Amino acid sequence: MATFKDLEDSLKNYIIQEQSDAHNARTVNAAKYNNIKIWMDLTKYTQAHFFVRVSISEAVFALNDCSKLNGGLGYEERFIYKWFGRMGIKDKFIELWNDVEKTRNKHEEEV
Repeated sequence: MATFKDLEDSLKNYIIQEQSDAHNARTVNAAKYNNIKIWMDLTKYTQAHFFVRVSISEAVFALNDCSKLNGGLGYEERFIYKWFGRMGIKDKFIELWNDVEKTRNKHEEEV
C-alpha cells in the first residue's frame, strides 16, 4: 500500500528531475523540496482531494482530475499537474483516500 511519504518522495524526485535539464541544472535548489508535504483533510473538503505544501506555499487539488480547489504553489504548480498524470499516481491517491475515509468512519462509529 502506498503512503503519503511515498508520494512526497515521488513528487520531490519528479520536480528535481524535471528541473535538472541542461539549461538550468546549476540553479536547481533540491533542498527546497526536502519538506514537500502531502495530506488529506476530510474536515475541510468532503470531495476527494489532496493538499500539497512546497516550502511556504500550499494548494488543494481534486482527486478526480487534479483541478485546483484552493491555494497556489506558484512556479511548482505546473509540476503537480504533470506528476499527477503519471502512471499509477492517481491510483495511489485513490487508495489513500479510501483508507483515510475508512479510518474516519471507523472513528465516528467509536464515538
